[in-house]
Amino acid sequence: MAHFLTEVVASQAAGRHAGIYSVCSAHRYAIEAAMQQALTDGIPVLIEATSNQVDQFGGYTGMTPVQFAAYVHGIAEAVHFPAAKILLGGDHLGPNRWRDQPAEEAMSEARDLVQAYVMAGFVKIHLDTSMRLGDDPGDGQIPPEPSLVAERAADLAAVAEETYAARSGKALPPLYIIGTDVPKPGGADEPAGRVHVTSPEEAQQTIEDHQAVFRGRGLDAAWGRVIGIVVQPGVEFGSEQVEEYQRPRAADLSRLIEGYDRLVYEAHSTDYQTGAALGQMVEDHFAILKVGPWLTFAFREGVFALAQMESEWLSVRKSVTPSRLREVLEEVMSAQPQYWQGYYKGTAQQQRYARVYSYSDRIRYYWPVKEVEEALNRLLQNITAHPFPMTLVSQYLPSQYRAIREGQIANTPTDILRDKIMEVTALYSLACGYSGHH
Repeated sequence: MAHFLTEVVASQAAGRHAGIYSVCSAHRYAIEAAMQQALTDGIPVLIEATSNQVDQFGGYTGMTPVQFAAYVHGIAEAVHFPAAKILLGGDHLGPNRWRDQPAEEAMSEARDLVQAYVMAGFVKIHLDTSMRLGDDPGDGQIPPEPSLVAERAADLAAVAEETYAARSGKALPPLYIIGTDVPKPGGADEPAGRVHVTSPEEAQQTIEDHQAVFRGRGLDAAWGRVIGIVVQPGVEFGSEQVEEYQRPRAADLSRLIEGYDRLVYEAHSTDYQTGAALGQMVEDHFAILKVGPWLTFAFREGVFALAQMESEWLSVRKSVTPSRLREVLEEVMSAQPQYWQGYYKGTAQQQRYARVYSYSDRIRYYWPVKEVEEALNRLLQNITAHPFPMTLVSQYLPSQYRAIREGQIANTPTDILRDKIMEVTALYSLACGYSGHH
């Protein structure tokens, strides 16, 4: 199945419009929707974990790579998605989490991290050694020398290769992504129109430095499986604005990769782009599109519509305990501000608004909290026990109303929420050259 990724690269080299989108989310509904989309399109699904979400110590999800893999496979079983069609990726694997420690210690942790990912069956490995470490000489604000970044990436690739060789049986060899010219995780602070686009010179230097170091260290086999380089094509989103893809700004960068027949670009933070922009990006060789917050943003829109409908439909029924989902979320987010505080500035009123509606979607960190989970379950139970009249569905969720009327989904809250997220996956599907149906 990893060969599906190399097929995408080969199709691009042959001038065909082909891409794959990568779902960077640990959210059950987002993963289910992506699997449903992949079933519709008849292709594998690519699910990625980032190094801060999932690591050898559990990351912020509390999952190690092996546990995350089991979690994804468990979801696949529940929705009858074939396990053989799951591709797992590891994003930004490197010393980032330990960047304040001396280089030797930070890299030692990074090696363990990469080993854990490869051991757990992750096949797409993004090597990210772009950050300065605790005892690197020079200015702390400036990234390390490109040659040092490449040395450290090769160091981690060597570990991945050894780990793969030690795995018995039918394991697919890892495919590598290098480079890291990306926005900072969680959304940008830059004013509109200022997002830096990777220059062709920067991209070329990244490729040539890595190639030289890999070959110099006898990692020719690993270099042969480097399929992509992460660049910034000029797309980004912040709390309230989206930086649209502008083809002319990325034209020189796009042309550069045509000189490398085994490489494509990977673009991060493609959330909230228009369908047309996503299609142009794939045509312009940004063949791997990362998406995450947009999926949980769509989920939140669906949940809030259901909560509004619940109060319209069920508040008069004495026998029904209301979910109070919106209130519970606001209480929990106010009491535990650590996931949104650094992102939402302004007055109390502005922060309150951003907590709910921001493109940054920091609300996604609160769905697993016990009280929120209980309120959501209560909402779903209430609706399941007392299905909405179609006139109410039409008012709040017109697209899902049509899908129910046409027999594509059932009038159940889980079908409605999955279909809501698939409005997003369908755009990515179409951009990557597939059906675009949901």
